[in-house]
Amino acid sequence: MSDRLLGASVDLLATAVLLLDRRLVIRDANVAAETLLGLSRRALVGVVFPTLFSEMKGLEDQLRATIDAERGFWDNDVRLLRVNREPLHVNCLGSPVDMSEASVLLELRKIEQQVRIEREALQLTQSQANRELIRNLAHEIKNPLGGLRGSAQLLEHELDRPDLREYTQVIIKEADRLQVLMERLLTPHRVPTFAGVNIHEVCERVRSLVLAEFPRGIRIRRDYDTSLPDIEGDREQLIQAVLNVTRNAAQALLGPAGAGWLESFGGSGQITLRTRIAWGATIARERHRLALDLQVIDNGPGIPTEMVDRIFYPLVSGREGGTGLGLTLAQTFIQHHLGMIECQSEPGRTVFRCLLPIGSRAAVR
Repeated sequence: MSDRLLGASVDLLATAVLLLDRRLVIRDANVAAETLLGLSRRALVGVVFPTLFSEMKGLEDQLRATIDAERGFWDNDVRLLRVNREPLHVNCLGSPVDMSEASVLLELRKIEQQVRIEREALQLTQSQANRELIRNLAHEIKNPLGGLRGSAQLLEHELDRPDLREYTQVIIKEADRLQVLMERLLTPHRVPTFAGVNIHEVCERVRSLVLAEFPRGIRIRRDYDTSLPDIEGDREQLIQAVLNVTRNAAQALLGPAGAGWLESFGGSGQITLRTRIAWGATIARERHRLALDLQVIDNGPGIPTEMVDRIFYPLVSGREGGTGLGLTLAQTFIQHHLGMIECQSEPGRTVFRCLLPIGSRAAVR
């Protein structure tokens, strides 16, 4: 069958959509259905839907009842077993349709995908609140710092004893340090400048910077998909985002906890920069046909469970002396590109994953 029954706009949905006839033969499928089932539309069309699975937990009976009674159904936990493949846990919505070649419209959404979308929406809301808080805080702190520094300089000129001037120098230096910190807090709010960016040039720049900063103790491995196209982005912001994440991984590997972990297992610190294409990616509830999947993977001790959900919050750091701003800034820069960054961590493997849409110009949120 060559004619599409589903409109082209259905391919943009994150939900898998299938059209079935009265015999439960698949008559059409969208891109999300191809991704979910791991089969192309050409391979799906003409196949009896229940034959794709060894077990459907009553779904076939619900579909036939929908056809006979012309009444839809909703099941929020269906387990679909597939031969030699992982089972699918999905939400199912079946609706009767009055079409010459189809009788049921079936929508499937992976439960894990729904949880991820909700987590991304919460992360975006929290990030926006964090940015506004940081911006206001930075402005409130920055203004008095100038007066504080100026007063210390005036006081220093009035002091005759050199030993007392040491104290005014402490005030001036700390004021300068806080001034730099405030500038870093306000930097993400500049409008990015978009142009074509090769993500592997970004990764290579980050790799050289991190190896220069940490010349011993870690190895940075490349795992690139060299067929990836350029993306529209701000090169400097992307470098800073990836650098912050990679530097965070290096610091975790070379810190006391990381060194002890690697020594106990007789291994060496390794960071992997991995790039892949993501087909049909959903980012912040928006469907993108193509996206860049950039991962920074390290083999360190991992992030404490209670901290993983807060790792992108400002001023949250698991490292002594850390400002807790590096990952917050990385998240802000990625979101400037309409992307998302997430973290998964367990002892021996921590993955920071950045998803960036390909082929669409981003805009600052």
